[in-house]
Amino acid sequence: MSTTVKITAAEVNKLRQATGAGMMDCKKALVEAEGNFDKAIEVLRKKGQKVAEKRADRDSSEGAAVAKINANQTEGVAIVLGCETDFVGKNENFVALANDLADLALNYDTKEAFLAANFGGMTVADKLTEQTGVIGEKLDITAFEKLKAPYVGSYVHINKIAALVGLSENVNNAETLVKDVAMQVASMGATTLSYKDFDPAFVASETEARIAVIEKENIELGRLGKTLKNVPSYISMAQLTPEVIAKAEESAKAELKAEGKPEQIWDRILPGKMDRFISDNTTLDQEKCLLDQTFIKDDKINVAKYVASYGAVQIEGFKRVSVG
Repeated sequence: MSTTVKITAAEVNKLRQATGAGMMDCKKALVEAEGNFDKAIEVLRKKGQKVAEKRADRDSSEGAAVAKINANQTEGVAIVLGCETDFVGKNENFVALANDLADLALNYDTKEAFLAANFGGMTVADKLTEQTGVIGEKLDITAFEKLKAPYVGSYVHINKIAALVGLSENVNNAETLVKDVAMQVASMGATTLSYKDFDPAFVASETEARIAVIEKENIELGRLGKTLKNVPSYISMAQLTPEVIAKAEESAKAELKAEGKPEQIWDRILPGKMDRFISDNTTLDQEKCLLDQTFIKDDKINVAKYVASYGAVQIEGFKRVSVG
């Protein structure tokens, strides 16, 4: 290698701006490349590859979650740029890189296509490798979700959780509706839209497991002389057939009769009892189904009722990504 090549501060700064690498790393790369800018980038990339190989088994459990929506609000993407430490995940340049990558991700429907896309003269995958060398931590796209609908909105919680929600139409105040529901998705972690999406085998398995947990807890509560928890017969509206509801109503009437309540006032009491029965026996829906969850801004209604307050608009879908 020639020892006569002089590297200027301007050349170092140009390489630094292009790669994000430190000043000394840029200078060393330019010296090794004898002042050739493209070769210097390749030197830094090879360094990144070596670092990436050494850190391949590391866990990218920290990072930044970002959501982006296109100009006409019909498509959205949510990604997580993962790293190893919270210190790097909160770094201003790291978050800026995550946002730049998300802007590009809007143009692709799959993570694979996105990773192969051009980002500043190299693929996204190569950029992640390069920055692994620059930062010294394993960088990876740990989550990628795309959503398309007539109207799409998002909510991001301190770059740790990002949520997308799609509406069936762009209604009046759609921006408020979609943000509120996206906030619900981010906060409450629903996994499906409705109990109608559940597989019967999953519901059956979950019912058995949940009943077993409560019965075990009741053994300890009984030993301590405390009030036992109610053991539900069901956990989802998917199990509450017309026959089950009719039987529950008959049981409720029998209770009212045993309590000596006049039959003429049963119609005023029964709705509350049936609402309680349904609430007690749909705990899975309330946890996992977006539309059945209690609305975080008004605990007197569920999400379905909140959405209905905007008219005939429907939630077409949602996506959620999170750091870790």
